[in-house]
Amino acid sequence: MRILGIDPGLRRTGFGVIDADGPRLTYVASGTIVVPTDLPLAARLKTLLDHIREVAAGTRPTVAAMEKVFLNTNPSSTLLLGQARGAALCGLADAGLEVHEYTALQIKKSVVGTGRAAKEQVQHMVQRLLSLNGIPAPDSADALACAICHAHIQPLAANLARGALAGTGSQRIRNGRLVG
Repeated sequence: MRILGIDPGLRRTGFGVIDADGPRLTYVASGTIVVPTDLPLAARLKTLLDHIREVAAGTRPTVAAMEKVFLNTNPSSTLLLGQARGAALCGLADAGLEVHEYTALQIKKSVVGTGRAAKEQVQHMVQRLLSLNGIPAPDSADALACAICHAHIQPLAANLARGALAGTGSQRIRNGRLVG
């Protein structure tokens, strides 16, 4: 399975692509989409949309994972971030990808082991999990972490959907935990 992870932002959007074969994770590509701040909002969103389409076409993922964003202290920033997420979601949908969303807490817990991890901890764990020569840039590391999170959670979610665990099929994942 090839996973495209997205860390959305209106100024900087990170992307990371990994291949997951069971527990084995392999780095494919990553980077940061930097959107010029001097453009009107609509042009900035289109720039983001076009770059997401380009990344998806160039790396040919089978699924996408994106960070869910919660309310910030500044409502205006939250609205702009929501619009950037929408543009990224449209780009992924246009590429025909199923999109899975995870909270920052779920991503950090999956990659680092604690939901309150610092950005530097995430960067170091992404480097170790993917056997990278250097530490990835913060936005790329967050996107790669999102993809890693999906690689870790997806097999469990698939088993739960099939009812393969506990034989009942009544269990599910909520907030990153097995419930039911």
